[in-house]
Amino acid sequence: MPTHTPLLELNKISKRFGGVQALTDVDFSAERHQVTALVGDNGAGKSTLVKIISGIVAADSGTYRFEDRIVRVDSPQAAAALGIATIYQDLALSDNLDVVANLFLGREEVGGVGLLDETDMEQQATKVLTRLAVRIPSVRTQVASLSGGQRQSVAIARVLDLIRRLRDQGLAVVVISHNLADVFAIADVIVVLWLGRQVAVLDAKRTNSEEVVAAITGANVGDRLPAEVSEP
Repeated sequence: MPTHTPLLELNKISKRFGGVQALTDVDFSAERHQVTALVGDNGAGKSTLVKIISGIVAADSGTYRFEDRIVRVDSPQAAAALGIATIYQDLALSDNLDVVANLFLGREEVGGVGLLDETDMEQQATKVLTRLAVRIPSVRTQVASLSGGQRQSVAIARVLDLIRRLRDQGLAVVVISHNLADVFAIADVIVVLWLGRQVAVLDAKRTNSEEVVAAITGANVGDRLPAEVSEP
């Protein structure tokens, strides 16, 4: 769990769209060298919170801190000026390349004689896919010959590997996902939203899918029922 001053910190964030209360007093933070997963059912407020972080929409109330100072982020340009970027998952793959080449596309490893280190890249690709339980005939299989599900698995593996590298470079990474297997594969902290409220902040290494699902469905909220909300 976070123990230092967060790079990004939102306090008591609320947002209403007409008659719809999308977020209510949400606290959220993200630290350097950590992946924070934002999860919740449809209508939980995840997209609205990310739009506030990225400056696409403005919060009605609450405090936005970056590097421990209050800032005004009222546009994507203002967010970008702080170094905040939003990246949408791209499942596009190069059909004419094999799995290894796709995973290392744009960051190929070069050996001592100036040639691509195919052996090391193949070993790393195998480890990544094994860790994510991706089953394919071979990492040297051309992507064009893979099934739709296998192609998607390779693309997700590429995204998750990118997230790990960004975290290791010292960035604070926020990820939205409905796939708990992916969340547990990459996240350090799991923040759960339910009907526009933050209902749990969990250490990914000390929780389990049952506890996360209970928070997502509101089973751990009891009789605390906020007004009906919807995620735009």
